[in-house]
Amino acid sequence: MIHRRLLLAAPMLAMPALARAQAWPSRPVRIVLAYPPGGSTDVLARTLSAALQEAIPGSTFVVDNRPGGAAVVGTHAVAQAAADGYTLALGNNQTHAANAAMLPSLPFDPIADFAPIAKLATVHHALVVPANGARTLAELAAKGRNGGKVTYASSGAGSASHVIAETFARRERLDATHVPYRGGAQATTDTVAGVVDFFVSTWPQVVSLVREGRLRALGIGAPARLPEAPDVPTFAELSAPDLAVDAWFGLWAPARTPPEIIARLSDSLLRILAEPAMRERLQSQGFVAAPMASTPFAEFQKAELARWRALVDLTGIRLAG
Repeated sequence: MIHRRLLLAAPMLAMPALARAQAWPSRPVRIVLAYPPGGSTDVLARTLSAALQEAIPGSTFVVDNRPGGAAVVGTHAVAQAAADGYTLALGNNQTHAANAAMLPSLPFDPIADFAPIAKLATVHHALVVPANGARTLAELAAKGRNGGKVTYASSGAGSASHVIAETFARRERLDATHVPYRGGAQATTDTVAGVVDFFVSTWPQVVSLVREGRLRALGIGAPARLPEAPDVPTFAELSAPDLAVDAWFGLWAPARTPPEIIARLSDSLLRILAEPAMRERLQSQGFVAAPMASTPFAEFQKAELARWRALVDLTGIRLAG
């Protein structure tokens, strides 16, 4: 009799959580980015927010750019937000791994203060120069040696573009000056204009400019040459495999967000990223769809944090804060 009552009660106990998941979202959901408009993170966020609106009936997803503080400002805002599913963070290896390795203190814990929803995509990095700049990686290196000087842009202090460029500068013993920007868009603009000698950028940020001949790509961190850029050698071909560090992107909610909301978002994103049309669209933008559900994504993030600590030890990059 008791066993029968427990069986009858189980669905009743589950009803509040189910009702909460079905009621969500009843108002717009903000996807906060710690970067300005125009960069790779922004492109991915706007593509997937539109897809989520179609996948979740009655939903509205709004992209909210909150740049500043080496991507700390926007990320911290999400860590402090109500855990109700209406504020999310679309971030990357900088916001949820590299900053924890580079900054002596963060106002949030990238593991404990967030609930991972899904890993979304990865992108390769390419080293690009102005159209009239160096023609090969060896030529660029030669310019920065023997009394020569070079300048390089990055999408922000402590970003993957900063770490990769500094790795290149140190391995080639260059006299190189770092020029950090608040995101990749302005860094790209100034590279096209010749304000800096080179920029290690995510491929989506520069692919169209390389195709148009406004930038020259000297190397890319892909495992093989890309069909859309067959003349661009891989870093491995150039005997520089240590420069092949991919960027990755994910979606998080504040910690303690109801698990049924996390599950609904994760399931929706995994379905979206499995669609051939979406995978092709992301590929055309320079991304590689890399869906990963919440639990394995949490383990991946922990491993990436350890990897970035090792990269920081190698380059010596530390950020004030």
